Amino acid sequence: MESISVFDILKIGVGPSSSHTLGPWRAAERFLHELGDLRSVAQVQVGLYGSLALTGKGHGTDVAVIMGLRGFDPVTVPVDDIFPELDRIRKSSQLNLGGQSEINFDPERDVVFHHDQCLLGHPNGLLFTAQRASGESHQAAYYSVGGGFVVAQGEQPTGSRAVRLPYPIDHARQIEAYCAELGVSIPGLVRRNEDTWRPRDETELGVRNIYEAMRDCCWRGCHTGGTLPGGLNVKRRAAELHQQLMSKEADSPATWIKAIQQQNTNFSDTLQWVSCFALAVNEENANFGRVVTAPTNGAAGVIPAVLLHWVCHHRGDDESIQDFLLTASEIGSLFKKGATISAAMGGCQAEIGVSSAMAAAGLCQVMGGSVGQVLMAAEIAMEHHLGLTCDPIAGLVQIPCIERNSMGAVKAITAAQMALTSDPASAKVHLDHVILTMWNTALDMNTKYKETAEGGLALQISVAVPEC
Repeated sequence: MESISVFDILKIGVGPSSSHTLGPWRAAERFLHELGDLRSVAQVQVGLYGSLALTGKGHGTDVAVIMGLRGFDPVTVPVDDIFPELDRIRKSSQLNLGGQSEINFDPERDVVFHHDQCLLGHPNGLLFTAQRASGESHQAAYYSVGGGFVVAQGEQPTGSRAVRLPYPIDHARQIEAYCAELGVSIPGLVRRNEDTWRPRDETELGVRNIYEAMRDCCWRGCHTGGTLPGGLNVKRRAAELHQQLMSKEADSPATWIKAIQQQNTNFSDTLQWVSCFALAVNEENANFGRVVTAPTNGAAGVIPAVLLHWVCHHRGDDESIQDFLLTASEIGSLFKKGATISAAMGGCQAEIGVSSAMAAAGLCQVMGGSVGQVLMAAEIAMEHHLGLTCDPIAGLVQIPCIERNSMGAVKAITAAQMALTSDPASAKVHLDHVILTMWNTALDMNTKYKETAEGGLALQISVAVPEC
């Protein structure tokens, strides 16, 4: 299996979807790199297939591929510049390809949604075609396989994804064996593998940046009201809830965390804060904001909500934040290798279910759980998400997606607490069992419940939504 780093599972990007926005964006960037000399290109067309076609408008897939072709990076692009630039391209029918060469480009003509077709490799398929001025053409197919991961047709792991780790991990049982042999915790084991890619201090800095991106996203969501884009007219709720919970103002994300820590909270308030954190992140995600894919954008609020609960209500320090995120990332890697983190392959169990398992493991770790208890926490969280369908109304990452992040966060906290008071040796179900079960459930699940907006709530709620 491929080698997956913490920074493959936890990535900074732009909402609303890792598989339908971030992945296609990255695919467009890869296509530009393959083309080489962009000044010789006269025309580019993009075909979207399967789930990317069926829910691509609601997920902003067309926006993503256009921004990728424009040469913008989802990690650094000012999110407020995306739609003004898109309007300029639409009005002028001109695209500055890779920021190097102006070509004729009409989004309505050159981004084609093939609603009744799929490419063979995965439900999320893209086909790029470029015509050079010489008449030569270049074509490439890519698949957005979940969590912002992109693979080309027939591609095998290369580069950093093909490195040989000192402690390769494909199953949870291997984690138990390595930790027992080395006498280390799960984050200690992860650090040893991460050392293969970069110096230890660079990993620590990168994880700190991930935490700060999560925190800052939550801060923005808690201070932004209004209505979400897309036509459903969903009211943003986090800011109003935040106003009810917050006793005093704070002028930055860092001072905001300190202010929350100083408040006295009862059980009801704590639950409200967890929901507020999760809602805030996913309202930002639905608004094309900057989020951390954890492990997907549709489930981006679960881990920040549980982590901020730890930081704010348990006074978690920098070292414990590192341990939380390193542990969570390793659990996400297990699910990607043994099942899927793509809703188009496995329904919402692959998104909210996996993120809840990751968050449960991270929280159990920093609360003093043993290796067995940490893995048990992940197992409990996923066990109670098995079979969860992906049925977004109008193909938007809003209903039921935003609320599901709050539910996934609360389940993660409960799972961690249950594991901490349990003996893993007496458990009947192991994490490896639940990962295999999740994958078998995904294979059995009807396609209409896999991010197609052709089943579930997406059919029960009749709405007239203009194309984004």
